[in-house]
Order: sequence, then structure tokens, then C-alpha cells
Amino acid sequence: MDLSFSHTNEEVDRLIDRLLAASGDIYHPELVRELLIAALKIGQETDYIPDLKLINRTLREMRYTTRVFAPYRDRKKITIFGSARTKPEEPIYQTCVRFARLLADKGWMAITGGGGGIMQAGNEGAGSENSFAVNIRLPFEQHANPIMQRNPRLVTYKYFFNRKVAFVKEADAVAVFPGGFGTLDEAMEVFTLVQTGKTSPKPLVLVDDADGFWEQFFEFVKEQLLIKGLISGEDFSIFTITKDEHEAAQVIENFYRVYHSVRFHDELVIIRLNNPLTDEQIRTLEQEFPELILEGGRIECCGPLECEDDQPDLAQLPRLRFPFNHFHYGLLIAFIHRINTF
Repeated sequence: MDLSFSHTNEEVDRLIDRLLAASGDIYHPELVRELLIAALKIGQETDYIPDLKLINRTLREMRYTTRVFAPYRDRKKITIFGSARTKPEEPIYQTCVRFARLLADKGWMAITGGGGGIMQAGNEGAGSENSFAVNIRLPFEQHANPIMQRNPRLVTYKYFFNRKVAFVKEADAVAVFPGGFGTLDEAMEVFTLVQTGKTSPKPLVLVDDADGFWEQFFEFVKEQLLIKGLISGEDFSIFTITKDEHEAAQVIENFYRVYHSVRFHDELVIIRLNNPLTDEQIRTLEQEFPELILEGGRIECCGPLECEDDQPDLAQLPRLRFPFNHFHYGLLIAFIHRINTF
């Protein structure tokens, strides 16, 4: 049988209906039906066992990730990246401890890779009760740190790509401390996802050490990427560099002072706010950020749109909407920073 997502599958549909009914308490059965059909189609189309094992393990890891994070959906979380080799006696380790503690005191939870070094510092500062660890199985270096061992919010992955999804999907902010290839890989991925609009806007703070690890990175970005036209000037809105943990924490808190969240729908961008803006403030935004708005468009106040029905808990928030060009995502971050000044 040639199974289809959009057309009837006769006997298979009847069997799936019976399976869903027998399983009981299935949320959103229409989506679960598609998952079941996808699994069956994989079985029809793929005879290479390593591919089947990869798909199976990926789904299992994603299911468990959702289960662990779901009870804390209403709490803001920060992902903390940094070297596993940083020693507790190093100043940058203690900076991370203080930084994570500052945010935990404001109600934030910390997500780290669960290993040693900066990861352990982040969990130490936030405390085990306010921490997640998304660990990875490696033949060296990566074991769950003492703070997160036997913690119910410890998830251990086989695949890096599943782990990376958890790091970004569950985070409302990202802080990156000095580190090696792994840290730079994680930081660059967040840069790319924000720059291309493949993740929601969020504050990205690069917390520097006394030697200017990130300041030297910044010089490289200016001299090798910006001057050669490989990035745009607006991309510098994506991140903030600071050596001060108090400033880092304040940048993150300020990002959500007026701004709440965003939803993209076709050509529209819908900006949800904690507080409404005045007509004068909206006109100021139009004058200062014309590049964001498609020709002939305006920034308008609005209520929740039909496309947001899957998030009824946000229906009460005031909103702005405008036709967005889906190109200037760095400028969209600057737009959010400007909203937060009102």
C-alpha cells in the first residue's frame, strides 16, 4: 500500500484509529496519526538498518527531552556554553558561578552540557534544583558533573544534533564563556540560527575573561567578516560582549522588559508585548526601522491571530504586527532592544 498523509489509507486508518483508542489519553491525535504513518512509511522505504536505528534513537531522545522539560515550560531558561577544561580556581569559572546565581535568584533555570568546567560552574551557580544538564556520551571528558548526577533533569544523548536542539529550543537566552572547538561550534550555531530566523530572537551574551577571549574574536569578526562583506553591520545586534556578570545578567533581563515573544506567519511578524505601546512609540519604530517593513506596510496594534490558537495562554498579551521582509533578522533584534527602551 502507498501510504499517504493527506488521503485515506483504508484499512491502515482503521487500525490506527483502534490503536489510538486502545492507547487512551492521546493528545492531538491528528498529529500522532501523522507520526504513526511516518513510521510506517520509513519501514516501507528504508531497508538500511543503521538509518532505521538512527531515526528510532532520534525520536526516543526527542520524546524524553520533551518529557523532562515540559513541567518547566513557564519558567525562563538560559543555556550556558563554555569549556569543559576550565578549572574551579580560574576567575572565569567563578564569574560563571556568580552569573548563574544572579539569574537563578530572578527565577531563571540554567541549561548546561552537564559536564565539568564552565558547565559545572553554571549548574553550581544556579543550584541543582534550578538546573538541567543535556549531556553527551563521549569516550573522554564528558561525564555528568557532581551537581547533576542522579538529577531528574539530566538527559544523556547519543547524537550531538539532538542535544543541540535541546540547547536552543528550550532556551530564552544564551551565554557563552571562553571555550574550545565545541564551545565555538555551539556559539556559531546560535549566531546562525538567530541571523537566519530559524530560532526565535533571544539575547546572546559572550562573557569574556581577563585576556579578552571574545574581544579578540570581535576583532576577527570585524576585520575578516564585516569588512569583506561576509556579514552585515546589523549582525552585531545579535550579541553582546561583557566581562561583568552583572551586566550580562542585566542584558538578559532587559530583553524581556517590554518584549515577550514573537510569532512568524507568512509575511507577518507578530510581536507580543508585556505592556502596550502608544501610537507615538509605534510611529517612532516605523521611522527608525523602515527596512524591516515591506513596502506599503505599517506597524499595527492587534489581538491574537488565528494562527496563534495553539498558544491560548498568550492570548491576553498586547501585540504589534507588520509585514516583515524575512531578511533583516539582526535588525529585528535591534528593533526588540528599541521596544525595551520605551
